[in-house]
Amino acid sequence: MKNRVTGLGGFFFKSKNPDQIKTWYKEHLGLNTDQYGCTFWWKDKEGNDCSTQWSPMNEDTTYYEPSKKQFMMNFRVENLVELLEILKQEGVTVVGEIEEYDYGKFGWILDPEGNKLELWEPKDKAFL
Repeated sequence: MKNRVTGLGGFFFKSKNPDQIKTWYKEHLGLNTDQYGCTFWWKDKEGNDCSTQWSPMNEDTTYYEPSKKQFMMNFRVENLVELLEILKQEGVTVVGEIEEYDYGKFGWILDPEGNKLELWEPKDKAFL
């Protein structure tokens, strides 16, 4: 497998008050926030539209479990199914089953320190 990770898909973190923190980042840093946080749009080396998501989440979210950390990173990948198989063979902890949505497939792994990492295979070129 040539490329495992192709970029940072997003950064998600726990917040005592996600709406308040989104407002702070909007007012003080100029982030164009919405209900999910802020989407940063950029172009890859071939000129395709790509995005990276920044999202504060409620501090009681269970989305990061089994990790107890305050954040979760999302990495963009080219072939999620193949990558998860390789990672399993390498002894990496895979969490849950692949989930598929209209904007892509998602899988999760744990790094050696217990950080949950979300792997995202975007469906269309606007997200690759």
